[in-house]
Parts: sequence; C-alpha cells; structure tokens
Amino acid sequence: MKIKQAAGPSVLMDVRPLQGPSSKRGVGSYATGLLKGMVDEGFDTHLTLLLDARLGEPELPAGKFKLAGSRRRYSGNFAAYEEAVALGADLKRIGPDVYHAIDLKLPGRSPCGLVVTLHDLIPWALSGSRMWGERARYWLGRRLLRRADLVLAVSQSTADDAVRLGGVASSRIRVVKEAADPIFKPSPQAAERVSSSFGLKPGYLLFVGALDARKDPAGLLRAWSVAKEIRPDLQLALVGEPGQQAPGRMPGARVLGHLTESELVDVYTAAGCLVFPSRYEGFGLPCLEALACGCPVAAYNNSSLPEVVDGAGELVEDGDADALGRAAAALASRTERPWRAGIERANTFSWRKAARATISAYESLLR
Repeated sequence: MKIKQAAGPSVLMDVRPLQGPSSKRGVGSYATGLLKGMVDEGFDTHLTLLLDARLGEPELPAGKFKLAGSRRRYSGNFAAYEEAVALGADLKRIGPDVYHAIDLKLPGRSPCGLVVTLHDLIPWALSGSRMWGERARYWLGRRLLRRADLVLAVSQSTADDAVRLGGVASSRIRVVKEAADPIFKPSPQAAERVSSSFGLKPGYLLFVGALDARKDPAGLLRAWSVAKEIRPDLQLALVGEPGQQAPGRMPGARVLGHLTESELVDVYTAAGCLVFPSRYEGFGLPCLEALACGCPVAAYNNSSLPEVVDGAGELVEDGDADALGRAAAALASRTERPWRAGIERANTFSWRKAARATISAYESLLR
C-alpha cells in the first residue's frame, strides 16, 4: 500500500557512492535497492538525490525524485574532512527536512535532521595492522556518527557495534535489514549457460566478494581442499573484484571476476554451495543473494551471518576452515535443488520492507 503523497518529509539522500567504485560493492547495492523500495512505496516524490556534479549521472531506477549536485576537491583520504566542513552549506542551500547519509562521510553540523545508514564498523571490530589504514580513513566518520539523530543499522550485530564501538546511544538506533534484489531467484537452464560460458560443472563451490584479508582467502583454499577429500570433483569459482588485499594467486580456483547481474544469478543457481569464510560482516549480502537463488550457504558463525543464514545453511565455528569444507561438501551433495529453505529464508527480507522502515524513521524526526 502506497503512502499518501500530500504529507511527508522532504529528504535529501546522498547517492554519490553510486558514482564511484562503491557502486559495485555493498553500499551500491544498498543504495539501488533502497531507492527501488522507495519508488515502490510511492515515496520518491519526497526524495532529492545528492550527486557529484563533476561526475556522470549513475544508472538510477525510474522515479519522480529530484536531483541536486555538489562539488568537492578531494576523493581520497581527505574526502571525509572536506565533507565535514562543506556538506553543511549544501544542506542549507538545498533545504531538506532530513539528510540521509548512506556512508560515513558526514557533516560536522547539520541544519536538518540527520539519518545515517551504518553498514559496519569493521576497522574497529577487527584487530591487526591491516585495519590501521581503514581506521584512519573512517576515524572522523565514526566520531561524527554519534551526532546523528538516527542511525539505521543493517543488522542487529551492526547495531550492537554502533553502541560498543561507535558510542551511539541505543535509543537512536533502528535495525533496518537489507534485502536481495528481486532479480536473484532460481534461473532456468542456468547450469547449461554456466557450463558453456565458464566451463564449470554444476554443483561447484562458489565464493562471491573481494578477496581481502577479512574474507580469509587461506581459509577458503583450506575449506576447498577438505571438501575435495570428500568430493574430488568439486571445483571452486571466485566471483568479484579481487581487491587490494587479495593474494597474488588462488591455485586451482576459477577466477570469473566481475559479472553482470544475470550472469551472477546463473552462477548462484548452478552452484552447489556458497562457501563464505568471512571473519566479520555488517550484513553479508552474498549469502542472502545465494539463498534467494536456491543455493545453500556454508559460513562461519560470527557477526551478522546468523541473522542472514539462520537455518537455511550451515554455520560452523568461527575460523574452523576444516569444518567449513566438510559443511560445504555436504551441502553441495544435497539433491534438493533449488534449495527451498534458502528461498523461503530470503523471502523474509525485502527492499519494500526496508523502505517502509526507513520512511518511518524519517517521519519520526519530524514528530
């Protein structure tokens, strides 16, 4: 049921992450999915989208929203500091009732209600020298986060981190979970297309995402090795941009790189199991996408992953790559395809549900 158009806050949503490398990562999927949900709920007439005027307009869902531009000098490590100083002037010029930041580039002071989507605080949740650069990059954003009127956490795990690591009062946090795009569903004849295009035998093990240190590439290879002791025919396919922390080689694995959405749906559908050795996730969208396509998931039991996978896959002790490999081999051997438990689990999440909760958060600021 669509909301009434006569009333409602004017909202400036910052979608500049869609104009850079983040468009292919989780924040890009979040922005696109939430926008589609807002359009479906009839809230797009209340939305203005903030874009970088220096860059080309990204692909946006059809809607009745307006566009506004901003200009910045920096896009690297100094971007957050420039944002803290300059964004307030943009907000005064555009004049929304609510500003919605979908990442941690925040205004030092906001002349309107400030809503922030928090995807994770992983640089502080994980220890080690590999996190030092990320902590420096997002230090100011974490510091300014506690000034937000409302923080929309994408999982209960992230909400807990906002309190524990971000100093945000629990009364100012709402959990608004992400969803898989409706395109992610079992695809007929996917096995034939995947075999023809990529030379993969259906029922392979699959990993989707950047192969940074947090995703434990060594653990992934170990899990695959253990799985092959049980099922010697099992292949491993890797999907996604490797990332700066990726190892130089992943011996024996099939590296598919970045795929189109339709190709990714096929690869999920034809897979035997998504193997997900991540040591920490703000939400874990690849797991939900796999489940939506009828592909079971084997993952570590940590952070937000129990909230996503629940009983639709196998969660093993955090860091136990041998157990992960055994679970993956067992799931890949299941004859039930598509995996009905996964589809049913994925159907409990939707972008329309997320949009309704987000709209409610906006309106609560004006009440």
